[in-house]
Amino acid sequence: MKIDEKAINDVFLKVLDNYIKWCKYLRIRLAWNSLEAINRDRKLFLVSLYFLIWGEAANVRFLPECICYIFHHMAKDLDAVIDHGEANPSPSCKTDNSVSFLEQIICPIYDTMAAEAARNNNGKAAHSSWRNYDDFNEYFWSPACFELSWPMRRDSPFLLQPIKGKRGKRTGKSTFVEHRTFLHLYRSFHRLWIFLVLMFQALTIIAFRRGRINLDTFKILLSIGPTFAIMNFIESCLDVLLMFGAYTTARGMAISRLVIRFFWCGLTSVFVAYVYVKVLEERNDQNSNSFYFRIYILVLGVYFALRVILGLLLKFPACHTLSEMSDQSFFQFFKWIYQERYYVGRGLYERMTDYIRYVLFWLVIFLCKFTFAYFLQIRPLVSPTNTILNLPNLVYSWHDFFSKNNHNALTIASLWAPVIAIYVMDIHIWYTVLSAIIGGVMGARARLGEIRSTEMVHKRFESFPEAFAKNLVYQETRRMPFDRQAPEVSQETNKTYAALFSPFWNEIIKGLREEDYISNREKDLLLIPSNRGSLRLVQWPLFLLSSKILLAIDLAIDCKDTQADLWNRICKDEYMEYAVQEFYYSIEKILHSLVDGEGRLWVERIYREINNSISEGSLVITLNLGKLPVVLQKLTALLGLLRNEKPEEKGAANAVYQLYEVVTHDLLSPDLREQLDTWNILARARNEGRLFSRIEWPKDPEIREQVKRLYLLLTVKESAANIPKNLEARRRLEFFTNSLFMDMPLARPVCEMIPFSVFTPYYSETVLYSSKDLREENEDGISTLFYLQKIFPDEWENYLERVNEGKSIGNAEDQQSKSELELRFWASYRGQTLARTVRGMMYYRRALMLQSYLESRSLGVDEYSQTESLTTEGFELSREARAQADIKFTYVVSCQIYGQQKQNKKAEAVDIALLLQRNEALRVAFIHMEENVEPEGKREFYSKLVKADINGKDQEVYSIKLPGDPKLGEGKPENQNHAIIFTRGEAIQTIDMNQDNYLEEAMKMRNLLEEFRGNHGIRRPTILGVREHVFTGSVSSLAWFMSNQETSFVTLGQRVLASPLKVRMHYGHPDVFDRIFHITRGGISKASRVINISEDIYAGFNSTLRQGNITHHEYIQVGKGRDVGLNQIALFEGKVAGGNGEQVLSRDVYRLGQLFDFFRMLSFYFTTVGYYVCTMMTVLTVYIFLYGRVYLAFSGLDEAIARQARISGNTALDAALNAQFLVQIGVFTAVPMIMGFILELGLLKAVISFITMQLQLCSVFFTFSLGTRTHYFGRTILHGGAKYRATGRGFVVRHIKFAENYRLYSRSHFVKALEVALLLIVYIAYGYTDGGAVSFVLLTLSSWFLVISWLFAPYIFNPSGFEWQKTVADFDDWTSWLLYKGGVGVKGDDSWESWWDEEQMHIHTLRGRILETILSLRFLMFQYGIVYKLHLTGNNTSLAVYGFSWVVLVGFVVLFKIFTYSPKKSHDFQLVMRFIQGVISIALVAALCLVVAFTKLSVADLFACILGLIATGWTILCLAVTWKKIVRSVGLWDSVREIARLYDAGMGAIIFAPVAVLSWFPFVSTFQSRLLFNQAFSRGLEISLILAGNKANVEK
Repeated sequence: MKIDEKAINDVFLKVLDNYIKWCKYLRIRLAWNSLEAINRDRKLFLVSLYFLIWGEAANVRFLPECICYIFHHMAKDLDAVIDHGEANPSPSCKTDNSVSFLEQIICPIYDTMAAEAARNNNGKAAHSSWRNYDDFNEYFWSPACFELSWPMRRDSPFLLQPIKGKRGKRTGKSTFVEHRTFLHLYRSFHRLWIFLVLMFQALTIIAFRRGRINLDTFKILLSIGPTFAIMNFIESCLDVLLMFGAYTTARGMAISRLVIRFFWCGLTSVFVAYVYVKVLEERNDQNSNSFYFRIYILVLGVYFALRVILGLLLKFPACHTLSEMSDQSFFQFFKWIYQERYYVGRGLYERMTDYIRYVLFWLVIFLCKFTFAYFLQIRPLVSPTNTILNLPNLVYSWHDFFSKNNHNALTIASLWAPVIAIYVMDIHIWYTVLSAIIGGVMGARARLGEIRSTEMVHKRFESFPEAFAKNLVYQETRRMPFDRQAPEVSQETNKTYAALFSPFWNEIIKGLREEDYISNREKDLLLIPSNRGSLRLVQWPLFLLSSKILLAIDLAIDCKDTQADLWNRICKDEYMEYAVQEFYYSIEKILHSLVDGEGRLWVERIYREINNSISEGSLVITLNLGKLPVVLQKLTALLGLLRNEKPEEKGAANAVYQLYEVVTHDLLSPDLREQLDTWNILARARNEGRLFSRIEWPKDPEIREQVKRLYLLLTVKESAANIPKNLEARRRLEFFTNSLFMDMPLARPVCEMIPFSVFTPYYSETVLYSSKDLREENEDGISTLFYLQKIFPDEWENYLERVNEGKSIGNAEDQQSKSELELRFWASYRGQTLARTVRGMMYYRRALMLQSYLESRSLGVDEYSQTESLTTEGFELSREARAQADIKFTYVVSCQIYGQQKQNKKAEAVDIALLLQRNEALRVAFIHMEENVEPEGKREFYSKLVKADINGKDQEVYSIKLPGDPKLGEGKPENQNHAIIFTRGEAIQTIDMNQDNYLEEAMKMRNLLEEFRGNHGIRRPTILGVREHVFTGSVSSLAWFMSNQETSFVTLGQRVLASPLKVRMHYGHPDVFDRIFHITRGGISKASRVINISEDIYAGFNSTLRQGNITHHEYIQVGKGRDVGLNQIALFEGKVAGGNGEQVLSRDVYRLGQLFDFFRMLSFYFTTVGYYVCTMMTVLTVYIFLYGRVYLAFSGLDEAIARQARISGNTALDAALNAQFLVQIGVFTAVPMIMGFILELGLLKAVISFITMQLQLCSVFFTFSLGTRTHYFGRTILHGGAKYRATGRGFVVRHIKFAENYRLYSRSHFVKALEVALLLIVYIAYGYTDGGAVSFVLLTLSSWFLVISWLFAPYIFNPSGFEWQKTVADFDDWTSWLLYKGGVGVKGDDSWESWWDEEQMHIHTLRGRILETILSLRFLMFQYGIVYKLHLTGNNTSLAVYGFSWVVLVGFVVLFKIFTYSPKKSHDFQLVMRFIQGVISIALVAALCLVVAFTKLSVADLFACILGLIATGWTILCLAVTWKKIVRSVGLWDSVREIARLYDAGMGAIIFAPVAVLSWFPFVSTFQSRLLFNQAFSRGLEISLILAGNKANVEK
């Protein structure tokens, strides 16, 4: 076999591209002298060597440059072997007794990585205390890596394992340390923050100068110079600070750069600030010669010119090659200072046109943002600020520490703070709006949504064959000869296209039938004839032509005009025209084939006469059109007989004779009738009884097909406008037919297409529902099968029809099913199961077999002639088609613990084995563990690949020994990594186990793979983004919200990210990777523990940093399941938000933030971590605003300022709060969603969908989600704790108990909501506003909405949340949980004490404790403010008042301790204790009454005191939890726990009370069911019966 030299060269350069770049970066010689010097065989040897190293590298595959290092040395060893001509073992792999690459090369590295991974304390240790995969890999980015030597020195610092409590010489962190701090946001994106601050400073200066631009204003504006220098210095300080932990091991050059930048930025900021101070002094001096001003301008000019030049050379596409070419050491030095040089991240620039596009995008955003900021945020605050600054000494209600003699500084801060908070985040609002507009326009240009209804499918069906043939059929296949009988070339061309299209369309329709989306009748109506027969016109599916003949006959009967008028009326409906023509020619053909002799002469004579009259325009005279219904009746009877398999020649002969009688004596005109009656030949045959006596029963498949088709055409009387009825079938056909008109690369033949693999990681999720799963009833008496029957009634009917069980009389329990297995598969295909995913992905193989089979036949291969009918019968049995499909497609499911599941005889193992048996091309990879019998007892691990043999048993294909347990990092990427060696081809599609695929989409895969060869910028694509369809949207309103939100991101959002912004990453799921590119650069995900919790997106980061190119394509889609219950959604969003929190700390985000040009960096920031920062800022704005208002209320300044200055400055505040509110309720989240609706559903449906969502309280859901994302993102950065959260993928219509909701949302939502409520109550009680109560409500509306959403959303969206019986049961469960004592082994689900202990686990570092302490102190403000507002204290602002309040608090704590004193501990004086408690109770009540009666203390004061003490108590509680060890050591922990229980009981009561009250009213529960399951109601489903468990009623 001769291999093409060019192919070998291409593979060689692609596989070893990373190695070549690595050598160039380290400035070392390659393992070969030059490309020309190595022959073809040596290239093959080197590529094979690389893959052998990679294949056995196990976890070392995550270290691509380490593999380059190993390859570099082993290639030299290989050269030595080849040159000597003897196959001697490599010295580096020799052991004492044998040769083992694994033991000598991989195991030492693996052992060190495993030891480091053990130090992470199951993800709880600080990232800085252990080396992750990136640290190991980046060791090989420096020439120092060659100190490892070859064979590797075991005593090298790199291979030294960490020893607990001992600091050795081992290599530590490399070039980056992931310290847990928000400061990373500033460090990574400092250019953004500097830009925002400088613009804010400039706009504020202009606003305070009343918009006057003159020399004086210009001099003040120049203050941005020192600001810029100081902020740069802060960034260099952070560089120095956040590298702590890597100084001993980082490269000397990297540290030198840090030090140089630190001193350079420090000196620059000092110098610029000094000169500017002098400029200000000159400004105040009238006689100055402006010397310093000129110096300052010169310095700034030179500095900014240098920055601009460096920026252009490093970031501007056109200049980038120039900067790469320049080898001047002076220039290289400045370039190095300006931007760190890493192995990755070089060449992050795009072509000029792409650059201009995304620059223009951001310029439009800046124009909108800064116009809004200046006119609505900054300028309205100028006047109030000036007034407050110049106010005389104001009277404070409390003891003031800061503002009294400081121009009311805190007052001004409270006025400006919310505006600044919105200024920081509103750029994301503008981004969202503009990206929605751009995305909508791009989608329209891409022709998305052109076909969005069944009517549109009908109208445009005749254009589908041509579009399909041009895009999805290989061009050589299209050149097919036909008998040139058609009068026009276009008719023949259309028939050619239809003939190509029909086998594919029919397979799609058969697929829909197999999936039970359509019935047998619908299948018959949707199938398209082969169009390869002798009929001279295109035959269309019957669903387009149904009832058209009957309508045409009605037109003919009513016709009072000429033949031309009648034909024009028929032709107005093009499908009626087709139907009439096909009917006319088909009847001729069928009758011609049925009869012979005189009968055939009669048929020919009739048609000749009718044709003559048509050509003469006298048809209405020749025929009595009023008799057509009678003719039709006779024809229908004849066709009804002929469609039977069993011949009934006598009946058929009789039917034909009756037809002859009707046509001759009723239909034809009298003249023509007389001619026929007197026709001798016919008259003789009729008299002798020979006429139609012999019928040739149709055996020709073409004639039989026409008979069946014509019968349906005549008998389907209703319109087929609603075919198919199933909504999912409609959606799929609409998308597929729409995609035919979209731009896509032309298809290559299957034998030339890019081979690919599909790869699915699986752990222990549901494979296939068992019979028990389907029939087991929940507490409401509802089984999964019953639920599915009610949710998918039409699909259930179709299933029963398919398995020949007739109509559904009851449910499945009452029916003796022929196949229990079929039932299990039917149910599993409607859930989020592995079975559904496998079925979907195996459609790729089926599509390739079909395409290969039809290509080989149409090209005259396989001993078939080109003119023979192109049927698809038996294509799955064709050996050639199967072989071709298997060469091009591989499907590997990585079932990590399949081996253990088999050993333990788990049901999942049996189900996976069943999938292997049903899918011969399916391969399952898993990790096999063997216990070693040797004394060491060390376990051995193997990566295994199995398939099903002919007996259905597991047959081992490969077994690869691993150096140890492969799970050192995150589970999913480690699972992917161990099995990726079993994938094949040049591309790999990553698929989650809750996805689906469709046959019609699989047909477009070879088009998609051609994108790798397409032009998408200056680099070829390395990841092809693919559109997703979320198939779980119809379950409930929550699922619909989630589905819409997700769909808008995976379509419109990613469309804009890919182009024009060029920052699309890999977000998991159906993206297609350039396999060779990624496996030589670290794989398709990253796996370091915790930091890579969102493993998928790091593949995008890695691909981009290594000069990849990520695109997005929407002509193909893959199905995706999403979470459907609020708790599932919250857990999922918590996982993603936590993952983003970890991304903030990561080196990938830091490098992209530093190395992208400014505008691309903005795009990257606002579409990754910036989205979560802006989400958090939305919530923080509420806090900032309310704490500011509460400060003004407590200090009494709001009233004093309003009275003295008569100003409020509310314009800016209103603008800020309105923006915040719109973000909070999800209006801006909905903008892309609405644009997507408009684009793909149409304007009317979009408006209806949006209104429906609002009525279903989507704003409550979005506000609640805001809290989820904020909590987990903030907590992750502060304390860590990001982890994979298993959400469960079942059908959620079960009621969630109150206690379960409380446990999940208490700290993330309820506590925060009650804090906001407390702020609002205080503001209403003590605040002042001119407008009174209405003004308060309007100003705090968004905050009240937030409180209600966060407190009650879990109960609003809880099925049966307001049903009285369930509410009572929930209360009992809640109280038993609250009072149940914890202990060892007791879970948090069972006991409040255990749950409370679990909730504190995130605070485990000193830094975390200090931060938590600082944050907790804010609650002390309430007590401090309230004591000075009491009637009792009057105008006294002494600190003693506040001190006395603490005395009262301590008294209450002592009393609490007395009243909760445990009887067990006071056994000896129990009676005395009870007596003391009684006396104190009476004394307390009496004292309280006396104080109220004889002092100024009012009842309102008592409530105010309670509020203040509650807040302070919470502070003490938080501090006690934070410093748990100290509190425990002084013996107060039990008291703290009891106080905490009291707080949780109180919070639970506040939330539970409204729920209980609403549960009294039955209509509330009904309304809630309608709210949650509106779509199901609109489809006439019995959700209320499902929820109520009233199953018996349904069965009756």
